[in-house]
Amino acid sequence: MTRSVLFDTETTGLEPHLGHRVVEIAALELINDLPTGKQFHALIDPERDVPDDAVRVHGFTNAHLAGKPRFADIAEAMLTFFGTGPLIAHNAPFDFGFVDAELSRLGLPRLDPARMIDTLALARNRFPGMPNTLDALCRRFGIDLSERTKHNALLDCRLTANIFVELTGGRQRGLSLAAETVVVPAAVYRETGSRTPRSVKPTVEERAAHRAMIERLNDPVWRQPEPDGGSGDRMGATRAENR
Repeated sequence: MTRSVLFDTETTGLEPHLGHRVVEIAALELINDLPTGKQFHALIDPERDVPDDAVRVHGFTNAHLAGKPRFADIAEAMLTFFGTGPLIAHNAPFDFGFVDAELSRLGLPRLDPARMIDTLALARNRFPGMPNTLDALCRRFGIDLSERTKHNALLDCRLTANIFVELTGGRQRGLSLAAETVVVPAAVYRETGSRTPRSVKPTVEERAAHRAMIERLNDPVWRQPEPDGGSGDRMGATRAENR
């Protein structure tokens, strides 16, 4: 069982070395790359003004953040939630840079860059030359964007978690097309109480019907000799019951 954390920040600007600060941080726990429902979230008083350009992005004004905890107040809880496993973010160097700057102000060690997993880099590798913003990836994967009227760290974490699953094939892990491997339907599991795969053999009539179908194709790759010398196919012998 592998634990990782996916996180996102909203800030007062783009450059931490120019004094811009974190105003929101959110994180989701993942086990084996899938969300568990556990989360960390905090709005933060940046101890400085929030420029209008930043407000247009995330909607947090000075009035929204007045009286919220400072980063120093949430740092310990955040680091505890982060744990020691991989840290995932979209455009991760940006978020790492801001969190590192905040930690440095407190005299705390920076995040280990070896823990970084960047979904933007994963997307660029899979879709080179295509738009790979969070919005673009959500549209590409059919992920609902209706709530994303402005940037919001917690919502963006949830969207990024869905994108990460799609980019890493998480929904289909363990899928195998090896011979004699079948998927046991949920109904079968409920009836038998077992996940043991069951090989399903086609009937003589089903094999004959399949044979007749492939004979109508032009040089079908599935044609091969039957054990009894006839013409058969490679698919029928290990077909899974999947209704």
